[in-house]
Amino acid sequence: MKLFIALATLVVLVAGQDTYKLEKEELDIDEVVSNPELLNSWFSCFVDQGPCNQLQARLKVDLPEGIQQACAKCTAPQKVIFKTFFTGLQEKAPADFEVFRQKFDPENKYFGPLAKAVA
Repeated sequence: MKLFIALATLVVLVAGQDTYKLEKEELDIDEVVSNPELLNSWFSCFVDQGPCNQLQARLKVDLPEGIQQACAKCTAPQKVIFKTFFTGLQEKAPADFEVFRQKFDPENKYFGPLAKAVA
């Protein structure tokens, strides 16, 4: 019985660590979406049309998985970041949003579940 409890505890601890590494304090997403130049910089990085800074490059690595798995590994603050970025890009630059969607979801099967997951 003690072995079972120890294993169960270990599984919970390991599973709890299976989230993305972005901390909310690292990124002021409201500033990004309110500034057209910053928003374009993030968009350009993510769709391989421009350079990436260190934070953008780090997030770009996890972005495809986050989209395909409907942010399953996201913490609550990370879901807010996802939602704010997608909503901001869609509202402020709809043509760019479509380029972004085509890159990461050409078959249009991931963005719907992702939107529900981050709502």
